[in-house]
Amino acid sequence: MNNIFAENLFAGKTALVTGGGSGIGLAIARVLGALGARVVIAARDIERLSAASESLAGEGIDALARAVNIRDHQSIEALFQTFNAEALDVDILVNNAGGQFAAPALDISPNGFRSVVDLNLQGTFQMSQAFAKHCIASRRPGSIINIVLCQESGLPGMAHAAAARAGVVNLTKTLAWEWADQSIRVNAIAPGTIKTGGLDQYDPASLQAGVDKLLIKRMGEPEEVGQTVAFLASPAAGFITGICLAQDGGEHLTGASPQC
Repeated sequence: MNNIFAENLFAGKTALVTGGGSGIGLAIARVLGALGARVVIAARDIERLSAASESLAGEGIDALARAVNIRDHQSIEALFQTFNAEALDVDILVNNAGGQFAAPALDISPNGFRSVVDLNLQGTFQMSQAFAKHCIASRRPGSIINIVLCQESGLPGMAHAAAARAGVVNLTKTLAWEWADQSIRVNAIAPGTIKTGGLDQYDPASLQAGVDKLLIKRMGEPEEVGQTVAFLASPAAGFITGICLAQDGGEHLTGASPQC
């Protein structure tokens, strides 16, 4: 990994990354851990998390795996109660957990729409609220980075996800207002087409057609998102809050989203 940051930039800091067992989340954990942070990767699949934390530990990263269901308020409360019992202060929250399925809007059931909104929007809010209370109780500054989707020009075949992620973008701005006095910065990153296993569910030809229309004609790498998270969580971004940074090869300019 090409590193432009100071060695041990996050020494003494703890970063909580939801959905950290694979893909972009694991890449974010790897970047932050390589820069000295203790990383807590959290998701529902504890077996995948355990394997991921062992992989990170093999790279010399201080990594912990914790089970959490971000849809379940009680599960989140239990997670932060564990942190309190362990005297573990979390400094950085990366809301990366989420998910969706491709479907035309006419075919999305009420339950399907609700499930995607609950996961991506409600889950992000619940994690953010619990983290903010944790920071305020320990009188520590905090940084929240929300991972959303590039959806400025709409996202055909993903009406539920586009609506939920647009909600997270506005939530990011609103929480930045409300929690600034508590020294909690809140920002978001909107990755475009990133090369992960999550793309396997989509039609390769449609994906490539979208990539061909980008200004930067390639897919992004998960580690590139990790580097952007590191910047926004670092002191270099100490005067930045309430933004959504597009990391999408120019997709927000061209509107060249893949047709899922």
